[in-house]
Amino acid sequence: MMTEYRIGMIVPSSNTTMETELPRMLHAREDVTPEDRFTFHASRMRMKHVTPEELTRMNAQTERATIELADARPDVVTSACLVAIMAQGAGYHCHAEAQITGVLDAEGLDVPVVSSAGALLRGLDALGARRIALVTPYTKPLTKLVADYIEDAGIEVLDALSLEVSDNREVAQLDPEALREHWRRVNTRGAHALVLSACVQMRSLPAIQPVEDEAGLPVLSAATATVFTILTELGLRPQVPGAGHLLSGEVSMEPAPRRTPEPLPKSAAAPPDGLDGQPAMAQ
Repeated sequence: MMTEYRIGMIVPSSNTTMETELPRMLHAREDVTPEDRFTFHASRMRMKHVTPEELTRMNAQTERATIELADARPDVVTSACLVAIMAQGAGYHCHAEAQITGVLDAEGLDVPVVSSAGALLRGLDALGARRIALVTPYTKPLTKLVADYIEDAGIEVLDALSLEVSDNREVAQLDPEALREHWRRVNTRGAHALVLSACVQMRSLPAIQPVEDEAGLPVLSAATATVFTILTELGLRPQVPGAGHLLSGEVSMEPAPRRTPEPLPKSAAAPPDGLDGQPAMAQ
């Protein structure tokens, strides 16, 4: 019997990769597990440049975007912008997931909530990775925020490469094949895993398996970790062909307990810039 799952995505307005790489992975899974089918439904929050100011304004749109997405009655909701969460400080993904859970609860929807930030940490934990190297498209200060966030979760970041792209639309245009060379600029000695893209906007899927084969250690991305966590939360085997060891079907974890709903902070519940008919100002 075939079962269809609705995947709800809350994405930055300039993000074009979440809605391509996640469907590619899950449609590839359909080829090996045809009884599970997936449809994809997105709600957007305005953000063009990856700066602290724009990330804060984007986070302020969480309630509106979640309410709109709830109307589609998804089976799982995932929040796409990793750095927007990690820039808020250690462990913030727990609060972000609980806040989205609270909005969904008010809309009568009891479904798992997955943030890309939380998914990356859970994927690394499932791999048993306590020391990692990573590649990001961010500026060095934002990359440091990401590395500090990961280290606060008990995972040592041995080395990190910043590609220094602040325009989120330009991030999506980066050639994923270039990652097959970029990773060589990162010191992976002693690492248990390599995060090839710590950003769901930076395409990496075509490079994941080739780099893993070359590097000789598990290679993952924010996107592959998000798919791993989505499948786990849906009670499905996390297996996607050609997407690295994390999605080989040999790695598993238990679904997380549902977050206790939390109210949104006042700044996140207020109408954000750019939703009153005027465009949000780029920083």
